[in-house]
Amino acid sequence: MEFIDLKSQQKRIQKQIQERINTVLTNGQYIMGPEVFELEERLAKYTGSKHCISNANGTDALMLALMAIGIKPGDEVITTPFSFFATSEVISFFGAVPVFVDIDRETYNIDASLIEEKITKKTKAIIPVSLYGQCADYEAIEAIAAKHGIVTIEDAAQSFGATYKGKKSCNLTTISCTSFFPSKPLGCYGDGGACFTNDDKIAEKIKVLRTHGQARRYYHTDIGMNARLDTLQAAILLAKMEIFDDEIQLRHKVAARYNKLLEGIAPIQRILPENTSAYAQYTIEVDNRDSFIEKMKTLGVPTAVHYPIPLHLQPVYAGQYQKGAYPKSELAASRVVSLPMHPYLDEETQDEVVKAVKVALGQK
Repeated sequence: MEFIDLKSQQKRIQKQIQERINTVLTNGQYIMGPEVFELEERLAKYTGSKHCISNANGTDALMLALMAIGIKPGDEVITTPFSFFATSEVISFFGAVPVFVDIDRETYNIDASLIEEKITKKTKAIIPVSLYGQCADYEAIEAIAAKHGIVTIEDAAQSFGATYKGKKSCNLTTISCTSFFPSKPLGCYGDGGACFTNDDKIAEKIKVLRTHGQARRYYHTDIGMNARLDTLQAAILLAKMEIFDDEIQLRHKVAARYNKLLEGIAPIQRILPENTSAYAQYTIEVDNRDSFIEKMKTLGVPTAVHYPIPLHLQPVYAGQYQKGAYPKSELAASRVVSLPMHPYLDEETQDEVVKAVKVALGQK
């Protein structure tokens, strides 16, 4: 049983992928070839954003966003402690300070009602994470940011394809960043990422920064980085975009069936009525997680934990934050476990997963 079945997807569009790859091989433009710009136009149109700037991976996307707004040592950036490490890593990389805000216990996303009390004169930005594929409360967050004159950057690494109040993820904030890591809802066959914005100046800045701060060939106006998306990866993503809407609908179908089968069995992430999720993960909560995972493994069902240690308790931050400071994040981190989730999960296999969950939890 596959936790994420990329093989079935590849079989479905094998011809289209091969044709796209062959075109790149024939043209020989492996860096910043025409497929890169075609993809950027396609992704911008999909999200409704004015600009899409592709880059090498989701972490680089976040770094470019922070560089574009002029982040510097001593600045503070508000974010959630319940996320993949890259969310706070990029803040710390620039010598800025991650200021954590605890999560909403049902959605696992940052609790917008707790953000304003953490804003100081040093606050430069807010980075909410659209965890597991569901957008945070961006209307409330954007209102707070506007009131205090700070920038909001959506960490949409897991939520490309999701919606919030009818608008697509990656078109909800000043800058949005996503990842095309292979296991994401839209993934390439390696690393990839993108930034989105409706601000012309920010878009131009990010374009310059992703190519060594180069405004034109050998003319460098900024200290940037090498963060370009390979043409081959762009070609693969273009092929995948042809079936992406269908795959999102299939993810919704799988999730809806999980919801029904697991009702009363285990707590699940609450999807708010104004949201649709991209279901990058399907996550439940259990007691005695280690034992549960071992039993699931024995029953032939793979699982994963997203994420077992909240960011403020990572060893690199020892002495900077206290255990117990963000109790909801800490509790979630001790209980969450993700089940197999992908568009090609058939009902028979899903039944096996749910049966195993019941057995592992000691239920009939």
